[in-house]
Amino acid sequence: MGNKVKKHFDRIAWMYDFMESPMELPSVSAWRRELLAEVKGRVLEVGIGTGRNLPYYPPGIDLTGVDISPKMLERARKKAEALGMNVTLLEMDIEHMSFPDEHFDCTVSTFVFCTVPHPGEGLREVKRVLKKDGAAFFLEHVRSDNRFMGNMMDILNPVVHAVTSTNINRRTVENIRMAGLEIVSEANMGGSKIMKMVKAVHTGVNDNSINRVGV
Repeated sequence: MGNKVKKHFDRIAWMYDFMESPMELPSVSAWRRELLAEVKGRVLEVGIGTGRNLPYYPPGIDLTGVDISPKMLERARKKAEALGMNVTLLEMDIEHMSFPDEHFDCTVSTFVFCTVPHPGEGLREVKRVLKKDGAAFFLEHVRSDNRFMGNMMDILNPVVHAVTSTNINRRTVENIRMAGLEIVSEANMGGSKIMKMVKAVHTGVNDNSINRVGV
């Protein structure tokens, strides 16, 4: 995923939850709970970070979480222990995961594909490790389809990315489709068209034609 991203999140891991707390409104917690309500079986969370989703997972799942930052994983491990959860946590680049094909029943990502350097590659990996009858769940912010707002996000993105390693103008919904995942539900969260909750399924279609949309 890139040393720059790894170094950035290693550096801020100790204060990440504090930094993000102003954005973790009750509505966002409710979105996380809603997103995770359907997950079942063997579940992979890509970009698990400090484990902000851990309190919202339903009981009885077999959860694996991966992240490129070992410092973030340390925080997630402590959170899982405090919650009494048995979670497998692995340092891994989600653009090049070591899991076998069709290994997971569900995958989860929340606010992750804004930071992945090559989102198309990461999403292809999500599809690869997902079972043919499995589902991928996403909660992501995306580029506005409003012409003015979208252009402003494009203009501001280089500055935001330089400071935070985050991209504010990703076309993540389009990227999901381009990866060969079929979107079965898409909802705008909080009345905003830049916050999306998406459920997609594995189509089984060859994905060799994927383009890097919004890289």
